[in-house]
Amino acid sequence: MPASAPSCACPAANRKARMIRIGVISDTHGMLRPQALAALAGCDHIIHGGDIGGQDILDQLAALAPLTAVRGNNDGAPWAAAVPHSAQVQLGGLTLHVVHDIATLAIDPVAAGVDVVIYGHSHKPLAEQRAGVLYLNPGSAGPRRFKLPVSVAELVLDQGPPQARIIELAV
Repeated sequence: MPASAPSCACPAANRKARMIRIGVISDTHGMLRPQALAALAGCDHIIHGGDIGGQDILDQLAALAPLTAVRGNNDGAPWAAAVPHSAQVQLGGLTLHVVHDIATLAIDPVAAGVDVVIYGHSHKPLAEQRAGVLYLNPGSAGPRRFKLPVSVAELVLDQGPPQARIIELAV
C-alpha cells in the first residue's frame, strides 16, 4: 500500500513542477460515504489515517488513486495484518509521515526531515503548523461522533509550502 517516489536530501530541489492533490481520510470505521468518495475523486494520491474498518474500504479508495494507509486501534481483524501502524511516503519532493494516533508518533518530525504529519484517531479535524511541520488530521469520515463534523481533507503540494484544507461533508 505505501507508495514512494525518489527523494533527495534537499526536498525543495526535488519538488515537481506539477501540483499534486492528496485526499486525506481517516476514521471511516467501515463506512465510506458517497460524499467522501466525491470529495476524493480526482486526487493524485489518497492517504487513510486508520480505523479503516474493512478491506473493502481500502479497495474502494485504491480504485480512485494510489493509496497509503495505516492501521488504527480498531483495525484488529485479520485483513488489517498487512496494514502498517505507520508509513512514510515521498510525494512532490516532500516527506509525509502517517500514524493513526498522534500520541504514538515515534519520531521527531523536525529531526527526521518530515514536512507533513498526517493522523486521525481523535475525529477532530485540524490543520496547523508546528515548528515548520504541517500537522493534519482530516477528522472522521465515518459515523458521526458527538457533535464533531464529518470531514476529509485536501493536501495540495505545489511550489510553496504544503497547503491543507478541511472539507466538511454534507451528511
